[in-house]
Amino acid sequence: MAAENSKQFWKRSAKLPGSIQPVYGAQHPPLDPRLTKNFIKERSKVNTVPLKNKKASSFHEFARNTSDAWDIGDDEEEDFSSPSFQTLNSKVALATAAQVLENHSKLRVKPERSQSTTSDVPANYKVIKSSSDAQLSRNSSDTCLRNPLHKQQSLPLRPIIPLVARISDQNASGAPPMTVREKTRLEKFRQLLSSHNTDLDELRKCSWPGVPREVRPVTWRLLSGYLPANTERRKLTLQRKREEYFGFIEQYYDSRNEEHHQDTYRQIHIDIPRTNPLIPLFQQPLVQEIFERILFIWAIRHPASGYVQGINDLVTPFFVVFLSEYVEEDVENFDVTNLSQDMLRSIEADSFWCMSKLLDGIQDNYTFAQPGIQKKVKALEELVSRIDEQVHNHFRRYEVEYLQFAFRWMNNLLMRELPLRCTIRLWDTYQSEPEGFSHFHLYVCAAFLIKWRKEILDEEDFQGLLMLLQNLPTIHWGNEEIGLLLAEAYRLKYMFADAPNHYRR
Repeated sequence: MAAENSKQFWKRSAKLPGSIQPVYGAQHPPLDPRLTKNFIKERSKVNTVPLKNKKASSFHEFARNTSDAWDIGDDEEEDFSSPSFQTLNSKVALATAAQVLENHSKLRVKPERSQSTTSDVPANYKVIKSSSDAQLSRNSSDTCLRNPLHKQQSLPLRPIIPLVARISDQNASGAPPMTVREKTRLEKFRQLLSSHNTDLDELRKCSWPGVPREVRPVTWRLLSGYLPANTERRKLTLQRKREEYFGFIEQYYDSRNEEHHQDTYRQIHIDIPRTNPLIPLFQQPLVQEIFERILFIWAIRHPASGYVQGINDLVTPFFVVFLSEYVEEDVENFDVTNLSQDMLRSIEADSFWCMSKLLDGIQDNYTFAQPGIQKKVKALEELVSRIDEQVHNHFRRYEVEYLQFAFRWMNNLLMRELPLRCTIRLWDTYQSEPEGFSHFHLYVCAAFLIKWRKEILDEEDFQGLLMLLQNLPTIHWGNEEIGLLLAEAYRLKYMFADAPNHYRR
């Protein structure tokens, strides 16, 4: 019993303020090699036990019946460069995934669903067969151990994510020519941006439904407060702020190897390759070096929070937008070594300052114990209970806690749930809204959750609900879906934000 009670799905950190904070619900937790041998022994025992007929309808039953790679310790002393560690980590994770999917598929088998065919699935989906078709067994687990390519078999009826998640939007190269309305909007933006003193209120109003790609870089600088509204001051301001940033690099970056900064730099160095791993742009060594400098300098200058996993994602939209100022084609496959040193320095400095402006408004999300996120998740729970009581009661029935899926929504601003192109469009509106990242984001999350109410209500066990909520099929989303999501979020804000008595039970 003591061992069972020690297992926690969400682990809290007792480290001091300013140290690295873990992300609850991280997709790829580190593996403790001290537990590996025991873990493999336990797995072999589990495989010999026949599957229970009783459905694991709650989190506690799920935790008792499932052994997986989440029940691990901290990874402070491990040697991540060890080839044996990396191989064993991969093998254990693959074996675990295969077993959990096998259990889940068998538990989900229903008579009425056995008659369904793949004709209901869109043609561009790659269907992963259910256990009755694929006959998942110990043999399939062994095959997964031998063949790492089987890690793509993630969920039943899930589309396989393309290797390149398209960043381009409707105004990028290769898209249809702009309509008359789009040309008129672009001209409106250019008039606003070229005026002696840009009217920021009017700029926000125009930016709410989306910013044209051609003027997005300068618009984001203005909306974030990084660039002044007066056109005469902009050039000098940019020059001064860019020089200031590289002054920080000269002053602080060499300290990354000092003992009191080693943990911070090490965690940043681990997280950078995980940032949008399917987009080639972010796997280029030069881009990763830029991200390391940005994140390390920000952590040094903000000791109250330090670096927290998830902040690395927040750099990418700014980097892509400012890179697009120098690149006409899609940036996802662009080789940044083709840019001059001055261009790269400008992109890096502007990304740092705009990310800093964003985080200034939500820094309580990343301070010790992350109180900002705790409050937002609680507010989301209360809001959903008023908007859609049926969904709320469905979660309660199967003991699904909002923290188990919504923590990541708040910590990463839905970046793990949406393609990058959708995040950029979403941030057009966030930067146009008062307290967009801190307040309006709550209503976007509520609208996003209710968007999947049918799929949520169709799931009738804890595992199915959690797997759905952590793998929502948005890979093919574009500007239209984001526009509808924002419209619904605005409606919810209009109804509930200024009605505290209606908001509460």
